[in-house]
Amino acid sequence: MTEVTTKIGAKPFVIAEISSNHNQDLSRTKELIHAAVESGADAVKFQLFTIEQLFHSSALAAFPGHRDRSKWELPRDFIPELRDLSHKLGIKFGCTPFDLDSAEFLRSHVDFVKISSYELLWLVLVRHCAGLGLPVILSSGMATEEEVGDSVTAFFEAGGLDLSLLHCVSAYPTPADEANLRAIPYLRDRFGIPIGWSDHSHSFGTVLRACFKWKAEILELHFDLDGRGYEASSGHCWLPAELLELSAALSEGFKSDGPGGKSPAASELADRDWRADPADGLRPLRVLRKDYTA
Repeated sequence: MTEVTTKIGAKPFVIAEISSNHNQDLSRTKELIHAAVESGADAVKFQLFTIEQLFHSSALAAFPGHRDRSKWELPRDFIPELRDLSHKLGIKFGCTPFDLDSAEFLRSHVDFVKISSYELLWLVLVRHCAGLGLPVILSSGMATEEEVGDSVTAFFEAGGLDLSLLHCVSAYPTPADEANLRAIPYLRDRFGIPIGWSDHSHSFGTVLRACFKWKAEILELHFDLDGRGYEASSGHCWLPAELLELSAALSEGFKSDGPGGKSPAASELADRDWRADPADGLRPLRVLRKDYTA
């Protein structure tokens, strides 16, 4: 994904998914962006929807509690200010549209859009996002390989050029033994596009495995400020201190690869002469002992 994904084997592009943890509070939302930057994120992402355009009327009638999620909606008038703040702080700004009108609104406001796992089957939205002229990320929770293939095909047939795919398990939180991280290289070979991991596990081990072993090129993490976000109660959100620790581990880990081959590292050169001498097995080497004799 242009300016979003990294090369395979490099540190992944980290997206702090703020989702609905903004609590419809502009000041809190700005704090979340600042915290994401300070914690090492490369981008923040929000969600744009209205309950009436998210659920069918029959579902809202049968499950009236779903209407309470109206407090999860992101006010549209926040978006330009949040975009400007993100760019000022040097990170990308993205959003997930859940309907065609939201997708069209985002066209001139975001650096990338993401199609959620729940909307993967809605190829009308996939095609519309393909025509926005923006990088698109597609999440694949709950999907079969065939369903993912239909969505990927629809995107490119609609003229889309820049698509990345996230392996995802839509369970909140995701049990480690159901993460199926081997799907990451499988999807990469199957579709030939950048593949990442959308994390719902809230597990350091799972995330590090996805990045170091399976080379996830994008890492999306649900992010909250203080555990009081509207989505934080499920236990799948990362807090600033946790994301900072994870970011440091990723940076350190990928820095460790080195040039390959086998030669002494700069930090160990001073001890080379303190190895056991091959003639008598005693330390240091004879060449150094001569200096002590003199």
